[in-house]
Amino acid sequence: MKRNSEKFDRNLIKSFFGSFMRAFIQVVKTNLRSFRTMSTEATASVSKAAASATNSEKPVLNAEKKQVKSDHARKGKKKPHHFNLKVPKGTKDWADQDMVIREAIFKKLTAIFREHGGVTIDTPVFELREILEGKYGEDSKLIYNLEDQGGELTSLRYDLTVPFARYVAMNGIEKMKRYHIAKVYRRDQPAMTKGRMREFYQCDFDVAGEYDSMVPDAEMLKIMVDGLTQLGINKFKIKLNNRKILDGIFKVCGVKDKDVRRVSSAVDKLDKLPWADVKKEMCEEKNQPEEVADLIGQYVKLSGPIRDLLAKLKADDKLMSNESANEGISEIEAMADYLEAFKIDNYISFDMSLARGLDYYTGVIYECVTEQSAPPKDAAEKKAKAKHHKSKGDEDASEYVGVGSIAAGGRYDNLVGMFLGTNSKGKKAKSIPCVGVSFGVERIFSLIKQRSELVKKVRPVSTQVFVMAFGGGKDWNGLLPERMAIAAKLWDAGIETEYMYKKKVNPRKQFDAAEKVGCPLAVILGKQEFADGKIRVKELGTGQTDEGDLVPIDDVVKEVRKHLDSLNDDGVDEVSRL
Repeated sequence: MKRNSEKFDRNLIKSFFGSFMRAFIQVVKTNLRSFRTMSTEATASVSKAAASATNSEKPVLNAEKKQVKSDHARKGKKKPHHFNLKVPKGTKDWADQDMVIREAIFKKLTAIFREHGGVTIDTPVFELREILEGKYGEDSKLIYNLEDQGGELTSLRYDLTVPFARYVAMNGIEKMKRYHIAKVYRRDQPAMTKGRMREFYQCDFDVAGEYDSMVPDAEMLKIMVDGLTQLGINKFKIKLNNRKILDGIFKVCGVKDKDVRRVSSAVDKLDKLPWADVKKEMCEEKNQPEEVADLIGQYVKLSGPIRDLLAKLKADDKLMSNESANEGISEIEAMADYLEAFKIDNYISFDMSLARGLDYYTGVIYECVTEQSAPPKDAAEKKAKAKHHKSKGDEDASEYVGVGSIAAGGRYDNLVGMFLGTNSKGKKAKSIPCVGVSFGVERIFSLIKQRSELVKKVRPVSTQVFVMAFGGGKDWNGLLPERMAIAAKLWDAGIETEYMYKKKVNPRKQFDAAEKVGCPLAVILGKQEFADGKIRVKELGTGQTDEGDLVPIDDVVKEVRKHLDSLNDDGVDEVSRL
């Protein structure tokens, strides 16, 4: 009975739970169907809204997309850079007439250098910085130092003298006559029309080696005179002095040894400034007592013919008692004899104000100025006023600034020794005495450019002959190969010749082309005349309407030379005959 009762209870519980689970599952299914329906409707609603939003924002997105592409395009393509097309301050491009004049200067000076036995060399445009340091006194600040790239420290050469001394020392040279034409660089205040530039040419001639006193020194002045006169510069004066005399003067006047070079640099400004300004600098900047400056002034104001000033200096017992001054005066006296032998003493002025600020000079020094190159007497005052009207670093275009010295030089006996080490015995190797002269090409050029009547005759193109051809008719071919053959014959004879690079050319255009380059002569191939073995040689630019001379083709070179000789025109330029 009990077992039946337990069985009934289990069945009842099972039935209850079964009914409950079925009801629960049904409720869950019903709720799930409702949720799915709601989800579908919500999804459809959201999708619809999203689609609507997408359509409404599509123009904006497209615009943004295009903007992004445009931005990428701009990043990938660089904007064109607009250059400020100019050359650095203190430099210039050379072309046309200017180039012809400059090349003529080089040619003339080179010929003179070679007449005196010179051989040419070339050195690097930049040197080790230690080679240049300590050689130029206060002017050392004008040296262009190149940027340190982690290797050797280098600088652009300031002149051609120090590189030459380095070359002599490095190669163990004991005697040499050398000339060198090359560019040098200085961070100077440029005045382009006056020939004061930051990049410019120097033409140097130097003699290295031991010779009798003052013999090569006098020859340097002969080279200077010949170079300038053959370039058509005749009104000039060469200032002559001796650093030994200057050093003696400073010693006699009471300047301390350590101040000699500083005082000398002040005296060197007397060609640009009045004595009052130089004295002020000497006292205020160089710390010299006023009485010392006054004594120096009595000497440095002296100048005149060599013999006259020598007599005055030799009469000064106090000065003659100084060993350095005595030696310098003796050298100038010996040099006077040689200058008279060269017949150039009339160009020389013994000038006690000449100091030449470069530290390496040890004996005679000289500097050439012309009436055009020297500033007027009131230049210092006017320049000082003009200085207030120009900002720092501006080009000095003042009309009061002269060209300055157009050639200069002197003796430098110790410069080579600065680069020599010790010999095999442990003693310092012997220095090689040197003397030289340097021409300032750009400054000479600026003087030549002032001669307008001469400059307008200078032709940038050196063509002497223009080969032309005249003819017509259906069978006319322009005779281009024939023109080329005549041109080749003239080239072989060393005659500068041109022709037009076209088969058939209008006669007027050929004359225009010849006139454009200033050609003095035409060789004309006529259709029938050339067939008959004849050719015409005609002078151009005469204003005459003649047809020229009809000559045999085989005689064209001889006839062309005859005409060129009669024109007295070598076809290159007028400057080469200055």
